[in-house]
Parts: sequence; C-alpha cells; structure tokens
Amino acid sequence: MELNERAELDTSQANDLGRGSGGGGGGMGIPIPGGGGRGGIIGIVVAVLIALLGGGFGLNAMTNGDDGGQAGGGDLDQVCGTANPDRLQDARCRNLQFVNSIQAYWQEAYPELGNGKYEQTDTNFFQAAVNTGCGQADSGVGPFYCPADKQVYIDLSFYDELASRFGAKGEFAQPYVLAHEYGHHIQNLLGTNAKAGQGDQSGPKSASVRLELQADCYAGAWAKHATESKDKTGREPLFKSITEADINGAVQAAEAIGDDSIQERSGGQVNPDQFTHGTSEQRKRWFTQGYDRGDPKTCDTFGTDQL
Repeated sequence: MELNERAELDTSQANDLGRGSGGGGGGMGIPIPGGGGRGGIIGIVVAVLIALLGGGFGLNAMTNGDDGGQAGGGDLDQVCGTANPDRLQDARCRNLQFVNSIQAYWQEAYPELGNGKYEQTDTNFFQAAVNTGCGQADSGVGPFYCPADKQVYIDLSFYDELASRFGAKGEFAQPYVLAHEYGHHIQNLLGTNAKAGQGDQSGPKSASVRLELQADCYAGAWAKHATESKDKTGREPLFKSITEADINGAVQAAEAIGDDSIQERSGGQVNPDQFTHGTSEQRKRWFTQGYDRGDPKTCDTFGTDQL
C-alpha cells in the first residue's frame, strides 16, 4: 500500500477529540453489543465479545493505557496539510486519507443502490473514552459506528491491539476496519440497520451476523476501487498502489476477528448461539466477494441462507 503524499486531504471528514473528549449524547452507558437499529453501536467490538466470553473488559482494556503514539487534540488542518512534509507519519493523517478514499468511493457507488445521494459523515479520533449520540464508550469497545449521530469512532491505538493480540499486522488492516464501519453507515442510510435491529442479535444466522458480514462485503467493494478515489481537488489519487499482499492483510484481519476465532482465543468452546459477527471463514468470504465483484449490490447477506 502506497499513499499519495501529494494528495490534498479533506480535514472536514474527521475530528480529533483527544483524550476523554466527546460529541453529543448523554451520560448513559452504550447498549452493547449490536442492536444498532435500537440505538446501540455497531462495529468491530472485539473487546466486548471477549468480555462476554469470559475475558477482561474495561477502560483501556485494549490499550493498557497506551495512546498508540496518537497526539491528543490538535488541529488536523495544520497537522495534515500539504505544508507538513511529515504528515503521513501521523496516524490521524493516514487514517484521514483512508476516510477520504472510502467516502469518495461511496459518493459514486451509493446512488447505484437506488437511494439518492450519499450522506457524508465524520470519523472521530479519540483516546481512552468518548461521549456519543449512543452514549459513553471507552477504548475497550473497539472501533464502532453510532447510528444515532451517524458517526464513526475509533481510538487509533486499536490497530496496535489488532496486530499484537489478534495477529493482523498488515497495514491495510487499518483501512479495512474503517471501511467496515462506513459499511454500517451505508446500512443506516439504506434502513438495513433498523430492520436488522428487529431481528435476532445473536446466533449463526442472526440479523446481527448478517449486518456485520454485509459491512465486510461493502469494505471489500471499496478496496476493489480504492486506487480510483481522488483527493479534495479531484486531481490527485489518494492511493498510489494497493497490492495483493495488502488485500491479504485485510482478509487476515477479517479472519482474526471472527466469532469462532475470538471464542477459541478466549479459551472457551465455540458456541454458535453467541455469534454476533460471523465466523472467520464467513468474514473472509464476504470481504473477498465484495473485492472480487467490486459491486455492493452483490452484498445481500439478508437474502441468502448461504452465509
């Protein structure tokens, strides 16, 4: 994966909330996991799954208090501007470039799904804890999408945990995670999320599993077209190149956070009744389908029994 250092980034698509900061929402705890159609968060929520299966969970459960090299607060306009020659050394700027690419893709692809124009939304970088339209969360939740305020949230130190604890070390695992969360945004705009919230929230063929696998497929569709996305000026590509090794890295990340893999890693028995995100094989297969077909219309996980 090679990012274009000349690309002009659209900093309006991300916010750096710093440590313990927050956006909208009250002081109630977030309804975890899933249940997006009823106002709960949806996303990777790896630590939550481990907690439900007997592992530890709490503030900074995934980061051990480390900020992953992410600076708190800060002005993204200044840090991520082309005048800063070292901007792509900053995790926030790299992830902003990923977000710009993902949203540029959906600006073109979303209307083809037959639901009007794409509604852009923000990604919020935070540390330790955050207040959202869905309630309060800490870093232990992992990256997530809040349907209530239609925004993506991520503590960037999650990537360190993804590499060290789950073995997904490929750099392209990072944009895969963000593309998955924006897949939930697409579902929210289409009304898929609300419908899924009325179904079963656990089990091998539950609405929750179907929602997550579809988000993986949407991420794959973006990956297929990522090198086509242009910067804020519409002239420079955001990615110079994406290799087969990069795609394999995304597949490895998808496999690493399958329900069965997480259950085994936590030392327990594999229990399909507790599945909320899909197995490693399913997550790999649906991401790969999205990538191979390059068309989000082929990501209908709700219309098949062959998950």
